[in-house]
Amino acid sequence: MWFKDMLDVSGKELRKVLSDSGVLVFFIIVPLFYPLLYAYLYGREVVREVPVVVVDECRSATSREFLRKSDATPDLKIISYCADMEEARNLIHRHKAYGLIHIPAEFERTLADGRQATVNLYCDMSGLLYYKALLSGCTMVSLDMNRDIQMERLSGMSDWEKDVMTMPIENEYVTMFNPANGFQAFLIPAVLILVLQQTLILGVCMLAGTENERRRAGSLILGAEYSNPITVLGGKALAYLLVYGFTATYVLCFVPWLFNMPQLWQLPTLVAFIVPFLLASIFFAISISFFIRDRESCFLLFVFVSVPLIFMSGISWPTSNMPVFWRVVAQIFPSTHAINGFARIGTSGALLQDVRYECIGLWIQSAVYFMTSLIIYERMYRSDKMPGAEFVISVRAKVRKNIRVAKREIKAKLQN
Repeated sequence: MWFKDMLDVSGKELRKVLSDSGVLVFFIIVPLFYPLLYAYLYGREVVREVPVVVVDECRSATSREFLRKSDATPDLKIISYCADMEEARNLIHRHKAYGLIHIPAEFERTLADGRQATVNLYCDMSGLLYYKALLSGCTMVSLDMNRDIQMERLSGMSDWEKDVMTMPIENEYVTMFNPANGFQAFLIPAVLILVLQQTLILGVCMLAGTENERRRAGSLILGAEYSNPITVLGGKALAYLLVYGFTATYVLCFVPWLFNMPQLWQLPTLVAFIVPFLLASIFFAISISFFIRDRESCFLLFVFVSVPLIFMSGISWPTSNMPVFWRVVAQIFPSTHAINGFARIGTSGALLQDVRYECIGLWIQSAVYFMTSLIIYERMYRSDKMPGAEFVISVRAKVRKNIRVAKREIKAKLQN
C-alpha cells in the first residue's frame, strides 16, 4: 500500500514539474545549455599567441636571438618593436598587447663579462592567463639560452661532457591526466557538478514556494491526504531522481564526450558515486525549501553562492590552506564532496575505493538531510491534519467559488 501511495505522489509531483514552466527552465533548459556554454568558452584549454610588444635597447645578436625564440614559442606573439617604453605602454593601455619585454642596453655586455644579465617582463594583470602564458614562455626561452651559453663557455670538453655539466640530472615535465595543462579539463568537471546541484535546488525551492503560496491561500499541500509522511517524501525524491537521472547522464557523460574532455571513468563507479550525490542534493533541497515562502525568494538565497562553492570545494585552492570555518561550511553542501570525487573519477580514472571518503560523506549527507526533511514534513502535515482543518479549507474553497459565480452573474446582467 505504501509503495502504491509513493508512486502516486511521485506521479503527481512529475505532473507539477511538467506543468510549471519556471521549474522546467531549471530542470531541463539550464542543464541543457549551460554546460555547453561553459565547455565551449574553455574549449581552447589554454591561452596561446598572447600579443606582446618589445623595447630592445641592446639591439645585439643575443637580444635578437632571445626575441626570436620568444616569438617562436606557442605562448607569445610579438606584434610591435617600440622605440621607447612610453610607446609600449600606450599599446598596452589600448589593449593592443598584454605584455612588454624590455631588454636593457647593457644586456650583451653583461653576458660577455661573465655576469648575470636580466630581461624585464611587464604583464597586464587584468587576465591571469595572460600572465601565465607570458611568464612561462619567457622562462622557457631563458632556460634554453642559459644552457647554450654554459655550453659555449665549457671549452675543451666533448659534447657528452657538456651535456652532463649543464644538466647533471635530466628532467622532463609531464602533466598527468591533463596533457594540455589547460583549464577545461581542470574546471569544467566542477562546473558540471555545480550546475546539477544548483538547478535542482532552485527548481525544488520554486515548487515549494508555489505550495506555500497555495497553502496560505487555504489549499491542502501535496501529500496531506496520505497518512505516512515518509511516503510523501519518498515519492517526491523519486520524482526528482527520475528527472535528474536523465539530466545527470547528459551533463556528466554527453557534454564531456562532445568536447573531447577526459573520460576515464568506469560506469559502475560513476553510477555508485552519482546516486548518493543526487540523493543528498534532493534531500538538501527539500530541507531548505521549507524556509521558502514564495517562488522568487530562492533566487536571492542560492544563485550568488555558486562561485563561493567552487572555491570552497578545494578544486581551485587547496582546502588545507583555508580557514577552519570555511572548511566546516563547505561540508554542508553536497557539491564539495561531489566535485572532488567526480574530478578524480572522470579525469584520472579513480575507482570507488579511491573516492570512498567523498562517497561516504555523500551518503552521510543523504541520511542527515532525509531526517531533517522528515522532521519538518511531520510538523507541517500535523498542522494540516488537525481536526477540522480540511473542513475549514473546504469551506474557504466553497466561499471563493460562490464569489466567482456571483461576479460572473452580475457581469452578465450588466452586459444585458
